[in-house]
Amino acid sequence: MSAASSQSTAGDIRSSFSGRTNNLSIYYLLFFLSGFPALLYQIVWERALFTLYGVNIESVTMIVTVFMLGLGLGSLAGGKISSIPKVNPILGFGLIEFSVGVFGSASLWIFHRVGALTAGHSAWTTGAVAFALLLVPTLLMGSTLPLLVEHIVRQTGNVGRSVGSLYCVNTFGSAVACYAAAVVLMRTLGETGTVRLACVFNLVTGLAAIVASFRSHSKHQEAEVSDECAVGLLPFSIGVLLAGVTGFVALGYEIIWYRLYSFASGGRAESFALLLAFYLFGIACGSHAVQDTCKTSRMDPERTLRLTGTVVLFGSLAAFLVGPALSHAVAYVPFRLTYSFVLVAATVLGSAFPLIAHATIRPAAGAGKGLSYLYLGNIIGAALGSFLVGFVILNYWSTRAASTLLFGLGFAIYVALAVLGPIRWKNLAAGAAICLFLSIAARPLYSDLYARLLIQHKYNPAEAQEVVENRSGVINVLPDGTVFGGGIYDGHFNTGLINDTNGLVRAFAVCGLHPDPAEVLVIGLSSGSWAQVIANDPRVKSMTIVEINPGYLPLIEERAEVRSLLRNPKVHIFIDDGRRWLVAHPGAKFDFFVMNTTYNWRANASNLLSRDFLELVRSHLKKGGVAYYNTTLSEEAMATGIAVFPYSLRIWNFLAVSDSPILFDKERWRDRLVSYAIDGKPVFDLSKPLDSKRLAEVLRFAEPSVGPYGLQEPRDSLVKRLKNVRIITDDNMGTEWR
Repeated sequence: MSAASSQSTAGDIRSSFSGRTNNLSIYYLLFFLSGFPALLYQIVWERALFTLYGVNIESVTMIVTVFMLGLGLGSLAGGKISSIPKVNPILGFGLIEFSVGVFGSASLWIFHRVGALTAGHSAWTTGAVAFALLLVPTLLMGSTLPLLVEHIVRQTGNVGRSVGSLYCVNTFGSAVACYAAAVVLMRTLGETGTVRLACVFNLVTGLAAIVASFRSHSKHQEAEVSDECAVGLLPFSIGVLLAGVTGFVALGYEIIWYRLYSFASGGRAESFALLLAFYLFGIACGSHAVQDTCKTSRMDPERTLRLTGTVVLFGSLAAFLVGPALSHAVAYVPFRLTYSFVLVAATVLGSAFPLIAHATIRPAAGAGKGLSYLYLGNIIGAALGSFLVGFVILNYWSTRAASTLLFGLGFAIYVALAVLGPIRWKNLAAGAAICLFLSIAARPLYSDLYARLLIQHKYNPAEAQEVVENRSGVINVLPDGTVFGGGIYDGHFNTGLINDTNGLVRAFAVCGLHPDPAEVLVIGLSSGSWAQVIANDPRVKSMTIVEINPGYLPLIEERAEVRSLLRNPKVHIFIDDGRRWLVAHPGAKFDFFVMNTTYNWRANASNLLSRDFLELVRSHLKKGGVAYYNTTLSEEAMATGIAVFPYSLRIWNFLAVSDSPILFDKERWRDRLVSYAIDGKPVFDLSKPLDSKRLAEVLRFAEPSVGPYGLQEPRDSLVKRLKNVRIITDDNMGTEWR
């Protein structure tokens, strides 16, 4: 083909776009509105399923992976439907949106009914049930993109621009939804209200699309596609593979970023929604940025392949640098501004999928069906990235090693695209140099990553921290024995009352609150100090401990003051989500339940503070049993406890609740403290004046007081001052989103 002919064809294509853009605006608007409820559903449904099946890494990974696979299968179904000649894609889109809204209106009711019957089962059972619950809505959601791509390509004759435009507006709608959920919706509407809002969006969008389908059907006009424009640059199977690896890299980095941002924020609930919002904003910007390129680049195959390889390489580079940039920036800039690092990396990576689609799919040969396979490959890669990075790789490799691996995969895509086109050795050499440089610079760039994120502006490289990384999270231990889990204070290695650095008096209070705590359940192990104290009470015959992160066990093994806990024959440790374990063991009954709960505002904290959870705890208490847990002085947490149980007593920031009267017997407590010993070593040596003085100070906790500032507060005072305070439920999630 001559240069003049090529220029003429390209000019014709550009002019056809300008003539049709206005006609397509309604479809872009509809797909934007479609993206908004989709992410609201994802946030709420995943949260609801985490409540039912636990937030241990097995359940989380299964639910997220199943959600994404459902979208991929939906894409395949949408592609099949779009290839049927007489199908009106816009009508199909409208009916699907309407159907999603109908399902959404009953979704939480369905989840809770099914979850009540299946919660507590194995991870594989959880995955199967979650797949069944999410299959219908995710199939419907995933099928919409191929349908609209088929329709838009019929109008424009250009795959890259069609995919880029639709991907952009839909992802932008999803990003807006994530940001709205983090800032407003979840805190004001709760799970039920947010789902209802999503349903309204679905129903309105569906009805509007159905109406638009009849108008568009009567005015249907397809763009002519020249033979030159109908030739795919990449073999289809190669395009699907590249889309899959690109999805793997992108979602693998998202898993790592979520770990970093959650850690840096102390585990705030909004961190995931904000991260996802900026990630999706970036994907939308990247998709939009390549639209103009896709108008004419089909006439230049070499340029298309080179550009695709370049954006993957530099997108992987930007993604690799997010962690080091965040660890240094948190000490100097407002935390929310650091999400801009994610925005930049996602913008570059986000341009890869439309370019791969543009280089792979032939516009004249069923674009919707072709796109469905490409999107399925991308989703499968993304699901594998989420599963393998979050569940496998981060359990054995550090964040630095995992990030380096993902960058290596990005470089592999760059090399593959370079080999598929005319080889430019200078470009290959430049890419190899970048890869070599990062492999050398990775160690200093990621040095003290979690120490910097934890201490931030107070970071001191001279104070070495012990860091444990696994798939369940990150644990830091400071030189003085202070423990941080997931970026927030989680205890201290100490079992004595003379130098009580971790409020251990509250653990010793157990023997004063119950005359005979023979069977004890402890949710949360952390440093093991609390469990060690309670296990050394001679009246305790059996102690069950449920801890979600196994990384604490080797740390306990290293510390002499708590090491014996792991060998104590009456101690039984389970690695699981606490709520999930209770559901899985309905017959387990206890005299005393202890839970040194994390801060009430952290993500998923309300799972262990809600009325629903306390009712579950109640069913596991023996007659006269006491539940004793940390409210972190949340008025809502305390109000919930006194609303569920008829008897209650606040001790410092802990609340003791029961169906029987609670007596904190000072004399009984004194007698037991005097004889208390940890590993045979007495807690108090009353021959020492300092110990006698300290014992008198400790016993003040058993003296009644009134009001929120006393060490002890009876139920009457609690009821009076908390009468108008909201009760925490699984639906409103307490203070998590405030």
